[in-house]
Amino acid sequence: MPKREKIKELLVALLPKTSALDTLISQGWYHIPVESAPKRWPPEHLAFYQGKEFGDEGYRIRYHGQVSRIETLPRRELFPLDAENEKSDKPYYKLSVESLEIREPYIPSLRPRRLVFVPTTLAKFNLAEQINDLFDDSPLEDLMWKALKSVSIPAERQWKIRRLDKVYFLDFAVFCQNGRLGIETEGYTYHEGHEKTDKDSWRQNEIEIDGWRMLRYTTAQTREDRNTYLPQIQAMVERLGGVESLRYLIRDAESGFGIREEQAEYDID
Repeated sequence: MPKREKIKELLVALLPKTSALDTLISQGWYHIPVESAPKRWPPEHLAFYQGKEFGDEGYRIRYHGQVSRIETLPRRELFPLDAENEKSDKPYYKLSVESLEIREPYIPSLRPRRLVFVPTTLAKFNLAEQINDLFDDSPLEDLMWKALKSVSIPAERQWKIRRLDKVYFLDFAVFCQNGRLGIETEGYTYHEGHEKTDKDSWRQNEIEIDGWRMLRYTTAQTREDRNTYLPQIQAMVERLGGVESLRYLIRDAESGFGIREEQAEYDID
């Protein structure tokens, strides 16, 4: 039996400021607060997502490289010229990146959004055509994603919703002309980093109050022939007026839609 090739872990990480890219290029390292690091650790490769702060170069992945070393240091050692503050003693991972490369073509986020970390694999990164190809939380979601792509439904994966004091993640979000459609696989669950709950009906009510229409598919249904559930999804998208046009995506980029809430929740600087 041939030996199975080892899966190589890759972490997509946000460049919060242009200065972070300057440090990456000139000094070859990136930093993450230890307390904010993702559970899938350590990465063997890093790729860097440029957000709103990069203007016309934002909402895309261009730079990537192999991690050569990971150290744990207090912030003051990373930034010795900074004035002492409450973060000076905080432990940070310093990830040294060798052979920084530019990916051609770059990987775009078709809908402007702030992504802090996306743990994935080098194999998915090499094949990705857009951000949503990178998510690697669930084989079941991968099946649904391939099905949606086969009929050109531009869903967003792991879309964040804030309702009052609660945060929810949808497996898939489809933005239509006359509404928003959420699609869930294997029941209603919280994604990594959020406590699971059996109060599915409460969660569904909160999401629908926020203006979402919902479709839910079990594990067995998702694993069946896609032709059994895709017509239902297509019918709902059509009922909601079809998918949004490009001008709505431009509007979202200008208004910062979906960005502010995540920025307040993660400390990555």
